[in-house]
Amino acid sequence: MVKQHRFRALLLALAGLAVLASVARIALRTPGPGETVAARETAAETQGQSFPGAPDMKPVTVETAAVQTETFLDETTAIGTVKSNESVVLKPEISGRIAGIHFRDGGAVRTGALLVRLEASIEAAELRQAEANLSLARANLRRNEDLFQKKFVSQAMLDNSRAALQVEAAKVALAAAQYKRTRIHAPFGGVVGLRNVSVGDYVREGEALINLEDTKILKVDFRLPEMHLNRLRGGLPLEVVSDALPGETRQAVLTAIDPLVDAEGRAISCRAALPNPDGRLSPGMFVRVRLRFGAREVRTIPEEAVISGVNPQVFRIEGGVARAVGVRLGQRQGNRVEVLEGLDPGNTIVTAGQMKLKDGARVTMNDTDAGLVDQGIGNP
Repeated sequence: MVKQHRFRALLLALAGLAVLASVARIALRTPGPGETVAARETAAETQGQSFPGAPDMKPVTVETAAVQTETFLDETTAIGTVKSNESVVLKPEISGRIAGIHFRDGGAVRTGALLVRLEASIEAAELRQAEANLSLARANLRRNEDLFQKKFVSQAMLDNSRAALQVEAAKVALAAAQYKRTRIHAPFGGVVGLRNVSVGDYVREGEALINLEDTKILKVDFRLPEMHLNRLRGGLPLEVVSDALPGETRQAVLTAIDPLVDAEGRAISCRAALPNPDGRLSPGMFVRVRLRFGAREVRTIPEEAVISGVNPQVFRIEGGVARAVGVRLGQRQGNRVEVLEGLDPGNTIVTAGQMKLKDGARVTMNDTDAGLVDQGIGNP
């Protein structure tokens, strides 16, 4: 009896294993040539089974836009510093006591105007002495020339008189130069700064007295990346904006380009001329510079359509399916970005909902572009 019960239990166990194997084959078998995934799901549901192997085929709702052709101003921006057209710090060439100051702090002066006068009584006396000796040497020369005509003096004496005249003339020039060094004149017209000396102060050679700035035309120095080198040329127009003058835009002109590219920053130093007739801009100010190269037709897309990264991508809609496309981008203006490679005008791209998409996913659009894509319009 025990053997019969064991044999019966073994048969029941084998029968159960056979049933389980049959059910597993039905659930996991590969669909045949005429069988669809939907049929597999229906069969599985009929048998009360789940179907984990089937992909989620529900379309993703996205917003789209078309690649457009627009006119972009070809321009670049930079940070600049304002400098005087001419700038100098006036310093005495000799030591001495200040005898006179002939300017107002912050006032305008003309070219050659006397600004500072040093005590020069000794230099003036030496100059008068040299001029007197020169007059005497000149008179001696005229007298010896007359006597030479009458054969009363030799040629050697006449030559000595001429040499003496030249020596005295040189002494006058030297004394005049010494006297001139006691006078400090404006080398160009402009505006003087604030002085820190007064009449009676003793100043040493090379001591700073006053700065002089020519601000009618200002220089704007700025730097650009080396990629712009081949497009830079003298005469290009610039727009200059300063925080000190909100709402005002001033026009400048590119005047100079440094031929040496900075090896560390890979940048080009540039200089522009900025008219300043009202004097409201001052040297040392910080400004923003916009340099315009011209205008050109470009392909553009909304900036939000771009998936940023080392290799930027966008999703292009093709027959209701999203395809990931690599793009090469160019200049940005506002919320539009230039597309150099990867898209053609009229292509439809995803602008919202990209984070839910994968390459090949089906999409539906909740904007006006949806009808065009469904009809095959706007696809490559």
